[in-house]
Amino acid sequence: MTDPARMLAETPPEDAAKASPVVVKKYANRRLYNTEASTYVTLDHLSAMVKGGRDFVVYDAKSGEDITRQVLTQIIVEEESKGGQNLLPISFLRQLIGFYGDNLQSLVPRYLEHTMGAFAQQQERMRQAMRQTMEGLFPFAPQLEEISKQNMAMMERAFGMFSPFYKGTGADGGAVPADDRDINALRAEVEMLRAQIEAMTAAKRS
Repeated sequence: MTDPARMLAETPPEDAAKASPVVVKKYANRRLYNTEASTYVTLDHLSAMVKGGRDFVVYDAKSGEDITRQVLTQIIVEEESKGGQNLLPISFLRQLIGFYGDNLQSLVPRYLEHTMGAFAQQQERMRQAMRQTMEGLFPFAPQLEEISKQNMAMMERAFGMFSPFYKGTGADGGAVPADDRDINALRAEVEMLRAQIEAMTAAKRS
């Protein structure tokens, strides 16, 4: 059976941006109820919705108080407790705690919101830069792959020419030996590959 909460979490970003925030109610037993999907959800479901770009608000079922901030904080605590997924350095957490009650406390939320917004906008550029960096570390990967394919084809032809004499069978069913043209063609391919490797080596040194 399809999980409604999962369907909401997997809403395409363009559709999620147009959709109204999902209303979630939190009851005294700490259970979270998704009013749009008419089903109970967990913090993991809400985390998946955030990652899928679907907005939601959480209200206390009894008082009607907006507790979205507290629930989002709980999600962060849950994510941080999972091994190998820590995003918040200890030094950052200490500094953040230190700002509570400080004169600059009112500026911190605005600064963090602006910083994270700018970071989100740069994510794709960062991914592109990383791809370019990897390509820079291995600039000849495509050429080497092509040369590898050529080597394999050349070796297959070489083995075929000598084991047994390549060219398949003749009209009488006997093997047809390779002629000088085949051997010359093979030599030409070897020379071409050698020239390609020398050119790549020279380019890399320069």
